[in-house]
Amino acid sequence: MTDIQQKIEAAWLNRDLLAQEETRNTIERVVEMLDKGELRVAEPTANGWQVNEWIKKAVILYFPIKKMETTKVGPFEFHDKIPLKHNYEQLGVRVVPHAIARYGSYVASGVIMMPSYVNIGAQNGFAFYANSFHNNASAANKTVVFYNYGCGLHGF
Repeated sequence: MTDIQQKIEAAWLNRDLLAQEETRNTIERVVEMLDKGELRVAEPTANGWQVNEWIKKAVILYFPIKKMETTKVGPFEFHDKIPLKHNYEQLGVRVVPHAIARYGSYVASGVIMMPSYVNIGAQNGFAFYANSFHNNASAANKTVVFYNYGCGLHGF
């Protein structure tokens, strides 16, 4: 078990550790790594899908260390603990109005986001196309998939 995993597991068992800056920084680092696609909550293996429980725990622990904030985007207002993903042009991602991804979700270059929702911990690989209010929940993993007409893909 790596140092980062140990810190997450310790915080999971003892929530008092969330008051420590080192613990909060570790949790935020895991979410940043998810956002960049460096970690995955669930990943394919030779024996099927493996859930990385410690990463799932880090996502859950992220909520109590964050404060509610209001974000305004044009005429829309959001009040949440998780900020919205941004810098889509730099990421090489096409996003049309009413498509939303939360920080901590990975959206690969080349993805086209039509009206959809991508939650923290989800991973959308290259050539993913979400359309018509697709819901991609935490820990969901998709590559080269085309969704249309109101789908829901749910994770943990």
